[in-house]
Amino acid sequence: MDDLSVHHQLALVDLPGHGGSSDIRADLIEGATLLGDAGGPAGYLGYSMGARFCLHLALARPDLVHHLVLVSGTAGIDGADERAERRRADVALAERLDPVGGGAPEDTVAEFVDRWVTNPMFGDVPAAANGLDERKRNTAGGLATSLRMAGTGTQVPLWDRIGELAMPVLVVTGARDARFTAIGRRMVESIGTNARHVEIGDADHSPHLQRPHRVASVVHAFLSTPDPD
Repeated sequence: MDDLSVHHQLALVDLPGHGGSSDIRADLIEGATLLGDAGGPAGYLGYSMGARFCLHLALARPDLVHHLVLVSGTAGIDGADERAERRRADVALAERLDPVGGGAPEDTVAEFVDRWVTNPMFGDVPAAANGLDERKRNTAGGLATSLRMAGTGTQVPLWDRIGELAMPVLVVTGARDARFTAIGRRMVESIGTNARHVEIGDADHSPHLQRPHRVASVVHAFLSTPDPD
């Protein structure tokens, strides 16, 4: 497999289809393997789709994941019909960017990104924190492949497996994001006493962008705890 792009010593990893990894095509399982190869033994933090990659890695290679931080993540959509509907929606978005079989796309990357960041679920993220310039450097093919291969609808539900996680787990959600806050509580209950849930006040689906100092403080304190024996 190709290598995921890793930036500097902080191991800021570009996931498949994004940034320096825009040419990599991988689903959640394959991408988790690549993520572990790139990061090695470490504490792993992922947001939204990144949280789902990190969760897959933690279940497949718990020896690599010393601490696990899941920001606005999920263990999957329970119902088959709802998963199928989400997959159809993601494929439709992908088609707008990079139609299968060729043809003119309906959206440029810039148009796609501009519409994406105005989704009400993200709330009042400051414009300076949205990273629009960086997001718009993505490629249509990369984003489309990510939607098709690693969208939420492609994820096999992991609710019956997350109790296997033995490393310390921190679940972070925005308090105004009712859906993912409920998911976060359920995840912690399913994982057990090694997991905790922190709700970030006055934040929605992207608490790390809306309340970065609060999230950084919570994550720093969590990662500073000793590894389990």
